[in-house]
Amino acid sequence: MTPTTTGMAVGAVLAVVGLQFGFWALVLVAVCIAVGALVGRIVSGKTDASGLLDALRGRRSSS
Repeated sequence: MTPTTTGMAVGAVLAVVGLQFGFWALVLVAVCIAVGALVGRIVSGKTDASGLLDALRGRRSSS
């Protein structure tokens, strides 16, 4: 699946949720999508989980 197709699918899901259930449901679904994408990147090896946690804790700079 290309990034464009993925973006279109995510946009469609968010639009339907926003129209049907309101703003806070839209925010909840968007957060769940972001967490799912992060977990997917960690599992596939594209994101280093320990480095990410260190950066969030302030133990390592990004530069």
